[in-house]
Amino acid sequence: MPLKTVAVLAFALMASSPAARAATCAPAASATADIAAVMTAMYAAAKVDDLDGFHAVTTPDFYAFDGGRRFDGDALMQLMKATHAAGTRLDWSVTEPKVEVACTLASITYVNVGSVTMNGATQPMTWLESAVLRYDGARWRIHFFSSTRAPQPK
Repeated sequence: MPLKTVAVLAFALMASSPAARAATCAPAASATADIAAVMTAMYAAAKVDDLDGFHAVTTPDFYAFDGGRRFDGDALMQLMKATHAAGTRLDWSVTEPKVEVACTLASITYVNVGSVTMNGATQPMTWLESAVLRYDGARWRIHFFSSTRAPQPK
């Protein structure tokens, strides 16, 4: 049997094996709700400086673009902790989520409507945000996150 034929047959057998099927795609029907919930869980962890909660919803190689900077790993949470220590509080929400799923990868774009409270004064704030997530066979986890402050209405 020619080597090329053997390779094609081996690939076909591997692709149909139980191990290959175990790496199935994420459930598409619940993807938008599941992914929006992961983003909300990230905010819940950030709001109370919960590093374990943050790790539960991010990949080990997580990184983010925020405020014109790149943050690797836990650096975004370290920034949040310092912000909280300085007395600033942030509130966030995931609104208008748009989700695209391709098996074990997904993207989400949404409007984050929230506020920033400093020195007792609360300022409404809106951010335009996006993320790339990976499905690990059991749940979605955030690999990349990006946030840009939206202009505030006058």
